[in-house]
Amino acid sequence: MAIDQSDIRSSASYSTVRKSASDGRRENKRTAFLCHSHVDADLAKGLQGYLHRKGWEVYIDWEDHTMPERPDRRTAEKIQGKIRDLEMFFFLATQNSMASRWCPWEIGYADGVKDLNRILVIQTRDSRGVTHGNEYLQLYRHLNDTQSGGIGHFDAAGNGHRLSGNQVP
Repeated sequence: MAIDQSDIRSSASYSTVRKSASDGRRENKRTAFLCHSHVDADLAKGLQGYLHRKGWEVYIDWEDHTMPERPDRRTAEKIQGKIRDLEMFFFLATQNSMASRWCPWEIGYADGVKDLNRILVIQTRDSRGVTHGNEYLQLYRHLNDTQSGGIGHFDAAGNGHRLSGNQVP
């Protein structure tokens, strides 16, 4: 089941900026790299805020002032390092991320260096009711709201676990 993009946007005011995984770990918070299209900056900030309220620190690359001004080889190397260093990899599935040059590369890299249980797809539904994502995203667990409250991660069959705050998947 997808999360409405309007619901994600409404949490943007709760977002915070963290530059390192150690910041979140020092505060005993879960950490994640957020793969997204920069066109969806409002959704990225909203998801960061939503997850922050649930006990997460979510890294967004364009908030990192150590990134090169223009994307180059160093950008790719820094992204690889963040994907490796942060606990989880979240893929924000939107029309824009599916058309991005970077997003498919990032999830492909994460697939090679992370346990598959550490890669979660956040399926979204736009204002037209369209859910976004390619077939290969079905290989990964997805993040969604749970019936009992909070968030959970689920496989393609809908089997899942509640995942909130400092709880390990």
